[in-house]
Amino acid sequence: MSAEKATMNVIVDTGCANLSSVKFAVERLGFQVIITDDIETIKKAKKVILPGVGTAKHAMANIRAKGLVETLQNLTQPVLGFCLGMQLMCNSSLESSEGEKVECLGIINTDIVPLNAKNNRLPHMGWNTLTSMTDHPVFNGINIGDYFYFVHSFAAPISEYTAAACKYGSEFSAAITKNNFIGCQFHPERSSELGSKIIKNFLKLDSTEILTS
Repeated sequence: MSAEKATMNVIVDTGCANLSSVKFAVERLGFQVIITDDIETIKKAKKVILPGVGTAKHAMANIRAKGLVETLQNLTQPVLGFCLGMQLMCNSSLESSEGEKVECLGIINTDIVPLNAKNNRLPHMGWNTLTSMTDHPVFNGINIGDYFYFVHSFAAPISEYTAAACKYGSEFSAAITKNNFIGCQFHPERSSELGSKIIKNFLKLDSTEILTS
């Protein structure tokens, strides 16, 4: 495999779990991808996936320790965040064992707060539907009412950056976007054929295509 092909698609090694399942989900669609925390490799990648499982505090500590903050903030190619990876794109998160505010990457101007599930059990875990959706190329072939797999207790509120919404007690952002950054609160890699469609749509995006917030 040439070096150029090897860096075409990159999964950022945030030091969190779930990296292998994301890699398998991409490869199953016929795309090449590597897991790396090498700054130059990430910068040169055609597409970047930011996964994450765990707490924002742990993930951001890893990202800082690897010297990746500025690199991730300044990426100009399409970037797709999965679950915690989406949350890390935001300004801050209250998801820490001490309940303290964790400063995140600050790419998308919204904050991660406890999900207002009302009388529903937390975490919000399992299949749920999209209640609204914007016209974004990553959602080609996806419809309101389609089911995706969620596992979370914290969420981004509905805002100008909301690209899709879901309801669990109250509505929250199932996906957020700003320019070249796209984040999904659900797990595309665990969401069967529709999740695979989102990953494929992302990987097939023309890098010159303008992605609007």
